[in-house]
Formats: sequence, C-alpha cells, structure tokens
Amino acid sequence: MQKILVSACLLGCPVRYDGQSKPTHHDHLQRLHARGWLVPFCPEQAGGLPTPRPAAEIQEDGRIMTQCGKDVTTPFVHGAELALETCQKERIHYAILKQSSPSCGSNTIYDGHFKQRKIPGEGMTCKMLRQHGIAVYSEENLDELFATLESHP
Repeated sequence: MQKILVSACLLGCPVRYDGQSKPTHHDHLQRLHARGWLVPFCPEQAGGLPTPRPAAEIQEDGRIMTQCGKDVTTPFVHGAELALETCQKERIHYAILKQSSPSCGSNTIYDGHFKQRKIPGEGMTCKMLRQHGIAVYSEENLDELFATLESHP
C-alpha cells in the first residue's frame, strides 16, 4: 500500500482556522491511519499561518484574503508548495483534502464574499497537486478513492 497525503484536520488534529478539527470517521480511512499509511498535512500551518487564524477565502482575482482585507496568498502558496514537496519526497500519488477550504477544496470553495456561499472551484493546494499529477479526493468521495486503490494496488 502506498502512502496518502491527508488534511490533518480530517484526522482530528485541531489545525483549522478556528482551532478545531473536522475528523472523518470512515472505517477504511481509520484502518489506513492505524497502519501508518497516511501522511497528515496542513498546508496553511506549513505555510506559516498560526492556529487559530482569521478565515480566508479565494477572491475572483485569485488572491486569498481574510475578511478584514489582509492578503494571505503567499503563505497559502508556500503551504501548497510544501504539500507538493512532501508528496514528491514520499512518492505519494493520492491526497484526501478537506472540501471547501481555500487550500484544500477539491470541488467547492467559498465564493470570496464571506457569506458562507459555496461555488465550484479548487483550493490552492488541491490545484497545485493536481497540476503535478496527484489525484485529489475529499472526505465526500472517499469510497471512490478506496475503489481506485483496490483496482490499482
């Protein structure tokens, strides 16, 4: 079995912007974690942002801003680069990232207006990993990933 990069918050680590986690209790994921096949990673923390931190959203121009107007694009890009570096170093071909995050969203992100409205889109880390051939899944489509892994051991 090959290693899988996973958003640390999905494994119960309190690394989200609000200092919380969003643990996913999928049985297969928990078994892989117990066997040491998952590599927990938080791109926002790796990029140098504190926890807790102000919520951020991707703007129409691609910058990532906090609600009070601080541009945090640079640490988000740095975290994405470090996630890619980790995948390359560990020969990781799959990632499970937190849906809707400005770093990790794989199908949806928030619309940039801080009104809790989701739109189709990708977070910074998801986009960078996909550009380099890493298949990205979210907590919402884990069964798809596990089916893929079973058919390509």
